Amino acid sequence: MTVIRERRTPPETLGPMLRAARERASMGQREAARRAGVSQGHLWLLEAGQRVPSAAVAEDLSAVLALTAEEREQLRAAAVDDAGRSNPARASRVVS
Repeated sequence: MTVIRERRTPPETLGPMLRAARERASMGQREAARRAGVSQGHLWLLEAGQRVPSAAVAEDLSAVLALTAEEREQLRAAAVDDAGRSNPARASRVVS
């Protein structure tokens, strides 16, 4: 069964907040993306306000960018729990 999700629109302030936090952390997009485990293109889309992060990516970005409590809350509020790394359909892989 194919599930079609509606694309979510991030709040207007999310992208600029992420970019400001990244710049405050003195990181380029490439480095911040690498540390958060996402592609530079995905981080660009987040900062451009064209995508919302999954809950897992939001947590990783919060840690990498050392977001304030208010910024973390803003990012968590925009995050989705049914996409990307947070998608329940993605089974955890156990490596033996």
